[in-house]
Amino acid sequence: MPRAPSDHAPVHSRAAHVIYLILTTVSGLIGAATVWFGAQITWLGGTWYYLLLGLALSVAAALAWLGRHRAALGLFTAAFVATILWSLVEIAGKGWMPAWGFDFAARSGIIALLFALTVIAFAFRSTPPRSTPRRAVLGLFGGGVVAALALVGVFWERTTEPAGAALAGAPPASPAASGADWTAFGGTTRGQRYSALDRITTTNVADLQEAWRFNTGDSTPREGRIFYSAQNTPLKVGDLLYTCSPSSQVFALDPATGAEVWSFDPQNSPDAMESTFSVACRAVGHAEIGPAGAQCAARIYVTTEDGRLIARDALDGSDCAAFGTDGTVDLTEGMGERQPGFFSNNSGPTVAGGVVIVGQQVSDNQRRDSPSGVVRAYDAASGELRWAWDVLRPDPQAPLAEGEIYPRGTPNVWNVISADEELGLAFLGTGNPGADQWGGDRTPEEEEVTAAVVAVDLETGEERWSYATVRLDRWDYDIGAQPMLVDVEIDGAPRRAVMQGTKTGRLFLLDALTGEPLRPVEEVPVPQGGRPSDDLSPVQPFPAHYPLFAGMPGSEPETLEPRDTWGITPIDAAMCRLTFHQARYEGMFTPLAEPGTPMLMMPGIMGGMNWGGMGFDPAQRLLISNYSRMPNIVTLIARENVEDVPVGDGGARPDQEVAPQAGTPYGVDRPTWLSVLNIPCIAPPWGIMAATHIDTGELVWSQPFGTGFDSGPLGIPSRLKIVMGTANQGGPLVTAGGLTFIGAAQDDYLRAFETATGRLLWQARLDAGPQAGPMTYEHEGRQYVAIVNAGHARLETNMGDALTVFALPE
Repeated sequence: MPRAPSDHAPVHSRAAHVIYLILTTVSGLIGAATVWFGAQITWLGGTWYYLLLGLALSVAAALAWLGRHRAALGLFTAAFVATILWSLVEIAGKGWMPAWGFDFAARSGIIALLFALTVIAFAFRSTPPRSTPRRAVLGLFGGGVVAALALVGVFWERTTEPAGAALAGAPPASPAASGADWTAFGGTTRGQRYSALDRITTTNVADLQEAWRFNTGDSTPREGRIFYSAQNTPLKVGDLLYTCSPSSQVFALDPATGAEVWSFDPQNSPDAMESTFSVACRAVGHAEIGPAGAQCAARIYVTTEDGRLIARDALDGSDCAAFGTDGTVDLTEGMGERQPGFFSNNSGPTVAGGVVIVGQQVSDNQRRDSPSGVVRAYDAASGELRWAWDVLRPDPQAPLAEGEIYPRGTPNVWNVISADEELGLAFLGTGNPGADQWGGDRTPEEEEVTAAVVAVDLETGEERWSYATVRLDRWDYDIGAQPMLVDVEIDGAPRRAVMQGTKTGRLFLLDALTGEPLRPVEEVPVPQGGRPSDDLSPVQPFPAHYPLFAGMPGSEPETLEPRDTWGITPIDAAMCRLTFHQARYEGMFTPLAEPGTPMLMMPGIMGGMNWGGMGFDPAQRLLISNYSRMPNIVTLIARENVEDVPVGDGGARPDQEVAPQAGTPYGVDRPTWLSVLNIPCIAPPWGIMAATHIDTGELVWSQPFGTGFDSGPLGIPSRLKIVMGTANQGGPLVTAGGLTFIGAAQDDYLRAFETATGRLLWQARLDAGPQAGPMTYEHEGRQYVAIVNAGHARLETNMGDALTVFALPE
């Protein structure tokens, strides 16, 4: 067949001809790789799109080099049009999720850009200067660029006006509400993250400005081996503000100026910090135990990675020598630790009822016989051990015999412990036994308090009740969020309740005295099968009254489909889609597959709701939750193929490619499901905020939370401040001024939202990641809002060492 005349047209620009061939070659190389992955996707029963796209690009590139330019451009045009249509069909099939524009741009952007540049290059190659075709092509391309920039401008995150007037809050006298002071991680030991202060409101928050900043000077002593995560919520008591840095250094500051009054460095052991996934100090504890003015009448308690509980004078930082031994209690006593840092407390002590309560995190998935998950309470004045709760020790006040240690590998409590002094109870949110992904040898007693809320007597440590939020947990769906104490009305009668958010995105409302669910909980059948010799529960509890916050919020758990996968090039998108087809996935409770076969875990290990907890506005009756939507790929490794050495046998976490789970049949690999470009393999949003009415269960509002301004492919910041939703760590602050303050996202901003509507009213640019919980306090008639913004190494946010405080102009 003779070639079309246009294929023999003179070359008017040699440079454009070279660029044209380079572009077609790039398209051909992308096409060849896409063919490879697309063929595998098709073989596994998936979409034909990637295979056909790859063939079209590859053949078009070959035609261009053969001089068949009209045919090449025809195929490029077909690939471009098909990509646009396929992208819209896939996105529509998911229900036009929030941030769908990002999904569309990623699916079609590279193909559209290559197509446009190829057409321009061909036009410059084949038409004379100042010709109508050249001008038309450039005009179309310029119009497309202008339209794209306009869309970016339209969707750029910006503040707006409030929908309503400022609200009057709940009475400051409520013991659940923080007032002028902020005395515990969650405001009070009831964990509502709510303040009755209302000087800063929806109508004046736009005037908020930085009042002062304090830098701790604390940075990781071993880059790449010790991972700092600045998760601290400061305390404010009386005339001092207390903050702690990741290595447990404590600073007492002037609340008005940030001037340092005293500081204490416990000289935390770097060797111990290496064993910890993230080195953090979420909170210090505070107690008033003696007459005002006496030495150590007011105390600050801090825990360290190397196993110490330390008491210092709250006013001058001096030793409280009467506490423990010279001011220190040795938390390694009775733990059979084996290696420094194998267990540690980074959530801080909870002080209530005259005792200092300490749980601990145990380094995940190192060995089944890891240190005990025991929770211990020490006399706030003397440091004497008052009780020790462990599921395998029936009597929490029985002392250890000489040489005895607490039972190994039992479920631990790594998050913030709550307490209600009126009820005389502490509330524990438990984790898993020593191996998260294996339960073949767990005792019935351990299973009962895994991923559970447990109420214990403040005075004796005796267990009053427990409620498991996951039956026979094999997914690491342990409880990360602090249990929250709330007052509700059930059938016309007032009840004190525990509101528990979970990694599975569920909200359980439990009677604080009995553990009875106060809203309906359904037992729903879940998939079975998987590994031999490891039991699975045939049903799991689903609270029916509240929305689920593990994927997209709603009454049913989100189930991923192949079209949920994405990428910013056809290659990484196809690779993610191929992984989806290769992995076992049957929803939230997919059983782990046989060794070597990946399992897709959604929600991921991060959750759902995690250690940041939730906020509660008792006047508007709204629960404010922020959570991540980030799956993991979990693969079991047969014991004979596990080479990594566990902690306790000389191993160190930074050296491990596989978590050893020594003492079980399997090691485990469970990374976040990311593409080769280090972005999530599912389309955004990856982080969401929501407001839920605690009484009616209504989802009042929800929206993506966080922008890609400080993150992007290969860790390169995109500088696009468009709300797409990012992974987030750190809870909200809710105030009687009608505001919710929150950092948490993977960009360096502190934001204030209107609690009633979710409208963004104010934001401040910070110099490092604010993956911590903000707090507020009043000092000398002025209200302040404080946030620790020092970064989170594991989330790869910008690192720093700052505490930044804001206030209205004087």
